[in-house]
Amino acid sequence: MSFKIAIVGAGSVGFTKKLFTDILCVPEFRDIEFALTDVSEHNLGMIKAILDRIVEANKLPTKVTATTNRREALAGARYIISCVRVGGLEAYADDIRIPLKYGIDQCVGDTICAGGILYGQRNIPVILDFCRDIREVAETGARFLNYANPMAMNTWAAIEYGKVDTVGLCHGVQHGAEQIAEVLGAKSPKELDYVCSGINHQTWFIELRLNGRPIGKDELVAAFEAHPVYSKQEKLRIDVLKRFGVYSTESNGHLSEYLPWYRKRPDEITRWIDMSDWIHGETGGYLRYSTETRNWFETEYPQFLEAASKPIDPARRSNEHASHILEALETNRVYRGHFNVKNDGVITNLPQDAIIESPGFVDRFGINMAAGITLPEACAATCMASINVQRMSVHAAIAGDIDLLKLAVLHDPLVGAVSTPEEVWQMVDEMVVAQAAWLPQYADAVPAAKARLSKSKVKTREWAGAARRSVRSIEELRAEKAALKQAG
Repeated sequence: MSFKIAIVGAGSVGFTKKLFTDILCVPEFRDIEFALTDVSEHNLGMIKAILDRIVEANKLPTKVTATTNRREALAGARYIISCVRVGGLEAYADDIRIPLKYGIDQCVGDTICAGGILYGQRNIPVILDFCRDIREVAETGARFLNYANPMAMNTWAAIEYGKVDTVGLCHGVQHGAEQIAEVLGAKSPKELDYVCSGINHQTWFIELRLNGRPIGKDELVAAFEAHPVYSKQEKLRIDVLKRFGVYSTESNGHLSEYLPWYRKRPDEITRWIDMSDWIHGETGGYLRYSTETRNWFETEYPQFLEAASKPIDPARRSNEHASHILEALETNRVYRGHFNVKNDGVITNLPQDAIIESPGFVDRFGINMAAGITLPEACAATCMASINVQRMSVHAAIAGDIDLLKLAVLHDPLVGAVSTPEEVWQMVDEMVVAQAAWLPQYADAVPAAKARLSKSKVKTREWAGAARRSVRSIEELRAEKAALKQAG
């Protein structure tokens, strides 16, 4: 087979390498072309050198090109994969820092809540640019695979306004299933059969079977509470499991910022999170992790390049959906996964226009969703709160409507539990002004926002958050890795 895959935001070096090696685990894909594109020529150079080394070491005919000219990369592409972070870590830092001034403590801030909504405002204009290029220069009928957050908002914009065949992809379901299989004592995650449905990062395991045996709420609660690690790291998720009756896919830290109950007071935050790793609820945890990862990669790049000389091992192919979807579409080997698509009747008690995440099957005819799923009422209610925020956020981003943007932020569950309307209005003004370079649709609104900020009397505070850690130096990271290696 010979076709072209374009990866937009390919400077996300580690993830691009994973997608690349996963796809090349499919024997029929040896002769394909990968076209890498990114706004950072520096990052493009690093990832191309790594992928070239992989191709050389494995004696493959695979072609790899790299360019900062996006349309050139997309020209003739059959598949376009996006893993962009618009604004980079600079804008992301403001997604965390500014809401903290108003008492909003986020662990990740890339899906909803104040940070996730502003992240969507930066991404959506760029997503629409991608879609325009796909329509104009990619292969007819090209498919857009979006890995970038905020998943639902980006996918919503691409489908509704970009008019491109789009699917959103995330690994939260797979990771949640692996946890459940482990606590139940399964020898392999493959022993667990499940139906998991909802919206991205708020997906619910509504049916569980272990080797064909149904697993109920009480057994699952007991299994998690008996686990020596998860009982400490996933306290909030276990509490939601007890109250809702089903387990959520999303990590303790992520889930905590989508709900109005657990992060609204500093003492509650420290009660429900675990500081053994950022993903369990640390304030700005993913920002710290991303910063450290970038610094580590820049410093240790020669090691990454050397590691690329190893043979590709199909047994180590990851459970990221992209390679499996492409394999199913191109070879007709059926793949079952969980995909972010427009609802259109898939989930009976969520809106038709919402972007849902639910089970589907892929073959040469495309992605075929399992329709007619009904969520438990509490799960649907929680999803609905986020869907309403997502819809307003997408519409605000498309129109450049700062008033609608403020209403979207006001209706966010955690923001509404913490902040007053006056605080929300000022916070949004401050975030739009700080991120104006990445918000072209709000250019006309920025001068008035600056004027309002100059006269505002709403009080703020400089607050690091309830559970903030400093970015570790390269030396500290080396020492920690050495200690882990010695202990292991």
